[in-house]
Amino acid sequence: MADKFDVIVIGAGPGGYVAAIRAAQLGLKTACVEKWVNKEGKTVHGGTCLNVGCIPSKALLETSHKFVEARDHFAEIGIDAGEPTPNIAKMLEFKDGVIAKNVGGISALFKANGVTALEGTGKVVSSKQVEVTGHDGETASYEAENIVIASGSVPVEIPPTPLTEGLIVDSSGALEFDEVPKRLGVIGAGVIGLELGSVWSRLGSDVTVLEAMDSFLPMVDKDVAKEAQKLFKKQGLDIKLGARVTGSEVKDKEVVVKYTDANGEQEQTFDKLIVCVGRRPYTEGVLSDDVGVKLDERGSVFVDDECRTSVPGVYAIGDVVRGPMLAHKASEEGMMVADIIAGHKAEMNYDAIPSVIYTAPEVAWVGMNEQDAKEAGIEVKTGSFPFSANGRALANNAPEGMAKIIADAETDRVLGLHIISQHAGELIAQGVIAMEFGSSAEDLALTCYAHPSTSEAVHEAALAVDGHAIHMANRKKRK
Repeated sequence: MADKFDVIVIGAGPGGYVAAIRAAQLGLKTACVEKWVNKEGKTVHGGTCLNVGCIPSKALLETSHKFVEARDHFAEIGIDAGEPTPNIAKMLEFKDGVIAKNVGGISALFKANGVTALEGTGKVVSSKQVEVTGHDGETASYEAENIVIASGSVPVEIPPTPLTEGLIVDSSGALEFDEVPKRLGVIGAGVIGLELGSVWSRLGSDVTVLEAMDSFLPMVDKDVAKEAQKLFKKQGLDIKLGARVTGSEVKDKEVVVKYTDANGEQEQTFDKLIVCVGRRPYTEGVLSDDVGVKLDERGSVFVDDECRTSVPGVYAIGDVVRGPMLAHKASEEGMMVADIIAGHKAEMNYDAIPSVIYTAPEVAWVGMNEQDAKEAGIEVKTGSFPFSANGRALANNAPEGMAKIIADAETDRVLGLHIISQHAGELIAQGVIAMEFGSSAEDLALTCYAHPSTSEAVHEAALAVDGHAIHMANRKKRK
């Protein structure tokens, strides 16, 4: 007789482990299957995000940012720290320590909440059965009333730049450089490419970013994207738009990349090349051929608004389904699905999912940008405010950036918030909450904000929607 569970979750990333913990908290007998093995051969939880994605990259972003602060800006505020030197080995050690604390925390949470951790590769063989192949090759079968697929995603590889160990790497490999590359190429000017390019640029690399699209950060409001491009260029990132990579060759431990742009065929040589052209859903080996779970044209598991697949009792969440590949989106879906399985009413607002690029300054956004709203036929009004006019930003020696609110011209309802600034990833929560509660720009304008705080820039942007900003020249007279 196979072991029986109310819920079996396949994958212990931000979607899977959250779904498993939530289900267990709701009184459901829950198991979570994970195949990820660390350098020491031990099964670890957290998926891509905690092991080779969100968390380790932020550790390196933070340490490299602190290095630049010490090198370039301490003297400006009266701190004489001499000439700092980056210790790459120590930075990697810190990064690995952060990973260990996070993945260890999930194991502790599983134990505290009664989640059974199953080690190995999970496979859905029927609507009520999961097969787990352990690291030793032994297979065990488990029954479940409900199955949640949370198998995540993997980096996309492209034919012109096949991965070559230590020279042409994906985002995971870029977190393991043991020395600073003199010349670093990055394919893709998306979130991952900009973050990893920023890390190594701060530490001394001459970074060139090759982006096939002709526009920079098209998902971000055009005013914020323009500001970001200007600041990244100032920091030394050479971002080439409309650059389509056509081939590469490894010669004498160097990478020669060929690409085409508006001027024709081009060639550039790098010491290292990072391929960051996106991620794809990971479903290999997760589903038996005859189980009946449908995939869409992109290879994602097809689900409805409540993450139900085409097979009753089988759900899918996170990167393996439609929508943005974001850890927090996966976690929210995991909680929603657990609640639904437990018989509770739950839903998710996909229009209010924030996104953040953790460069310096950070770029964050939620909801619609101005150009998308206009293309959708929505008449909007906007309000912007520069951080150079914010007292706390000036005191922090971080005056770069702006906050911009997009509101419906008729109803004043907040449709989007776009920010580029220090800690924009923290400030963006104001826009998320405003959209969740259907707030108007006036609601934010009438709210009392702490002074001095960088959040006041959002307050002023809300005031600016109707031309009533206090700390910059107004376009309209108050009525």
